[in-house]
Amino acid sequence: MPGDAFDTSPQELVVTLLGSYVHPRETRRVWSGGLVAALAELGFSDGAARIALTRVVRRGLLQRHREGRTVHYSLTRRTIALLADGDHRIFSLGRRERAAGEWTVLWQSIPESRRQARERLVRRLRFLGFGPYQDGTWIAPHDREAEVVALLGELDVTEHAGLLLGRPSAALDVRRFAGRAWDLDDLAARYTAFVAQFGGYAGKETPDAEAFEVHARLVHTFRAFPSLDPELPADLVPAPDRRAAAVELFHDLYTALAPAAQRHFDEVTKG
Repeated sequence: MPGDAFDTSPQELVVTLLGSYVHPRETRRVWSGGLVAALAELGFSDGAARIALTRVVRRGLLQRHREGRTVHYSLTRRTIALLADGDHRIFSLGRRERAAGEWTVLWQSIPESRRQARERLVRRLRFLGFGPYQDGTWIAPHDREAEVVALLGELDVTEHAGLLLGRPSAALDVRRFAGRAWDLDDLAARYTAFVAQFGGYAGKETPDAEAFEVHARLVHTFRAFPSLDPELPADLVPAPDRRAAAVELFHDLYTALAPAAQRHFDEVTKG
């Protein structure tokens, strides 16, 4: 695994690194050359890394600062809020059983002229555990009214959306019904693969540079699960195979590797 390129865009990996290693998020500035070097250690060329940083700035997720002959980056308020929301979803995933209750149904008809807002809405809905059902209709197996109302207002698309809360009929096969919105078999396979990929690092002494790479891969891989796992109520649909093992492994390794990974990131990006 170490030395292989990530199967993702460097833009997404930048967000992972910032969320994991930039403390305090509100004030710290990070040297651009250090971020490029950190991305190089994770398999990306200097050119790809610099293009990624430029695009992340254009998306409003980073602010660029010139200090003499060097360039530094800091997190924007929007990014800080997104990272806080992401932390909650990532670190709470699979930590408690969710009983059956009200489900949330959202439908939207955002016009093509507001395409960027529609794409942002879709990304955030997935991270909140929603799955697409049909024709702009999204469902979540929990009460997400407050989060969705706030999101629609933030994106200024409230007039293009509708929202309902309700319960699925007990006469239906809920797993089959849910299978139209989420790929539950693929989800179980991903949890199994996660345990196989990272299980060998449990209890292992790891040098700082390797700890940084493994920790970054661990976080980046696990942060996809909130967008894939709706956390269906266990009394309606059994939890995915190996989810409990994956969650426990993530928390154990995250804690064990974090100090060494942080030291390496700070050393590489100090300028």
